[in-house]
Amino acid sequence: MSMLSAPKPSRNYWRTQVLAWTLYGIFNLVLYRAFVPPTSSTPRWVFDVMSVLIAATALGASHVLRQLIWRGQWLARPPLALLGRLLLANAVLAVGSVVMIGLVSKLALPLSVASRGPQGWAAQLGYCMNLAILLTLWAAAYVGWYYLHRSRRAEIEKWQLTAAVREAELNTLRAQLNPHFLFNGLNNIRALVSEDPERARQALAHLAELLRYVMQHSATPLVPLGQELDIVADYLALEALQLEDRLQYSLDVDPATRAVPLPPLTVQLLVENAIKHGVAGRPAGGSVALTAQLDADGWLCLTVRSPGRYYPAQAAESSGLGLRSLRERLAQAFGPAAAFALANDPAAADTVLATLRLPGSTRMAPELSSDFTILPLVR
Repeated sequence: MSMLSAPKPSRNYWRTQVLAWTLYGIFNLVLYRAFVPPTSSTPRWVFDVMSVLIAATALGASHVLRQLIWRGQWLARPPLALLGRLLLANAVLAVGSVVMIGLVSKLALPLSVASRGPQGWAAQLGYCMNLAILLTLWAAAYVGWYYLHRSRRAEIEKWQLTAAVREAELNTLRAQLNPHFLFNGLNNIRALVSEDPERARQALAHLAELLRYVMQHSATPLVPLGQELDIVADYLALEALQLEDRLQYSLDVDPATRAVPLPPLTVQLLVENAIKHGVAGRPAGGSVALTAQLDADGWLCLTVRSPGRYYPAQAAESSGLGLRSLRERLAQAFGPAAAFALANDPAAADTVLATLRLPGSTRMAPELSSDFTILPLVR
């Protein structure tokens, strides 16, 4: 906000101002009528005029205070600095308002009537303190409303951001499935419809399960490994339609590992990368082997082997999110407990080994962050 500008007051602001100070003027009028006897030498209409004059002056002073708050950017200052400026401004505005009321009353009212009110410094100081208190109450209400409004707006923005993150997670999960894979799968299914209807129906069932899994777990931070492996089986079956005999795969899974939680599509992405970089580009194809076992400490050890050679320098220069993204996903879910490594298999030539080690139960994992985000993995 510029030092020379302030937001234009809304209609609700003016309605509230007029209503509040009108009620204050009526309150003053009631007090005058209640405590000033009818036999007073001062006509009743004088008190009516003074009530209106005081209320109008206070309205103007409070609006000037609003302008000072915005033009001086007081709301952006620390609480003590804001309080000091408000108190000083209220004192100055109160003195100015009392002077203004005195001048207007002397000019608008007959001299004999204007001179009958309380005189002297003590009376004027009392008027100033009264107006200063009123302006302080007004400032407290205005600043309190501002902070309440800002808090509610921040809360709304927070939920909007959360919704945007969830939508981005959904879109990211949808994008995990390579569009070429979907198109190839649909084309292969279409070709099978006339040649092998039963196999086409099975392929459609695999594709439906895979898509349903992605949609249902778009906002789920963790899923059981068993559920993930079921989808991996569907994925491999569909890839086999495209690669046919060029793709060989095996799943060696200890049943005790199926309850271990992990981020959705983690294993599927490892298998997809193994096929994409190790099998699909080779005329002779290759084999993908997945194993999942619990070690002596009860931790999950999952490995994916595929043909090829892993070059860390090339992986670091890759334009994809790569290993960093996978490690971020695991770190968000498990903290430093999770471990992932990708290297050349020391026990087999021309083989890339991806190793994933995770806590064996949800009790061993830290509490999940509400900002958990699913990120794509590209090797």
